Amino acid sequence: MHYVGIDVALKESAVCVMDSGGRVVCEAKLPSDPGTIADFLAARGLEFERIGLEAGCTAAWLFAGLQARGLPAVCLEPRHAAAALRAGFRNKNGRNDARGIADLVRVKSPEAQRHGMILTARGALHQQLVVLENTIRGLLRQGGIRLAAGRTDFERRVREAIGDDAAVRAAVLPLLEARGVAQRQRCALDREIVRIARADGVCRLLATVPGVGAHVALAFRIAVDEPGRFRRSRTVAAHLGLTPPQYSSGETERRGRISRMGDREMRRLLYIAASRLLGRNTGLWCPLKVWAIRLLKAKGLKKARVALARKLAVVLHRVWVTGQPFRWRAAEAPAAAA
Repeated sequence: MHYVGIDVALKESAVCVMDSGGRVVCEAKLPSDPGTIADFLAARGLEFERIGLEAGCTAAWLFAGLQARGLPAVCLEPRHAAAALRAGFRNKNGRNDARGIADLVRVKSPEAQRHGMILTARGALHQQLVVLENTIRGLLRQGGIRLAAGRTDFERRVREAIGDDAAVRAAVLPLLEARGVAQRQRCALDREIVRIARADGVCRLLATVPGVGAHVALAFRIAVDEPGRFRRSRTVAAHLGLTPPQYSSGETERRGRISRMGDREMRRLLYIAASRLLGRNTGLWCPLKVWAIRLLKAKGLKKARVALARKLAVVLHRVWVTGQPFRWRAAEAPAAAA
């Protein structure tokens, strides 16, 4: 099954055909005419599940023309389409917009959807834990009690701090109980994520990369879904919003900070993995960490973490495509002749 995205313009429209795995089959720039576009698609000899167009004046005419020719055209609400395009692609042009629309109407594999639900539930519970803990800390500060940073023995430290103060106990203890329930459920989901990652060959392969555990490996597997959809590994980092966006118009060209588009949770997990790798002891050195440490000394910790997260995305995709585990040591140079 194949999916089509059309970025409609007044004279010419960008057309992108994508398969169910997210791989681009063909692209073209065609006159904005339903007959021309329909003939182009018919010549491909493919079966199309959906053809997406962003709603607009010209798009409405194309939509009606494509449907009249028996093609499964759908109109996308402009705000939803704009949000998806910002999330998926960095550089604003017709080709990338057509790819984004095709990807938007493409459905991920059922396996990725099921595993994604578990990660989403785990992320929601983690956010609730953070909210509950911050609320408890704020309530205690009103009584002049300041808790040390960290989650170790959080509940014990809170109970010791409130003592026998009835008013504080009435406000804080229900929050502690709710936190306990959320924490237990999050731990249950953590165990399920580890179980899924251990049973999956791709996740085990991705976990050979330093700093990458079960959560990062499974999240990356779901976010990418099909590695063949990216022709170059570097594109994955851009897809996850870890590269600077480019704005080019006429003679104006600007580059800013990272785009922060794409899968926000995946980007956060890669940043955490980079932080873990930079903070590990000296007994776990590898070429990737050496590169990041040199960047840290030149640019600072924050930029080094972001750059390492970007590099991890590229390495993870490369490991997946090649099927080879991460090499912790660089290839040794041949011994010098005696």
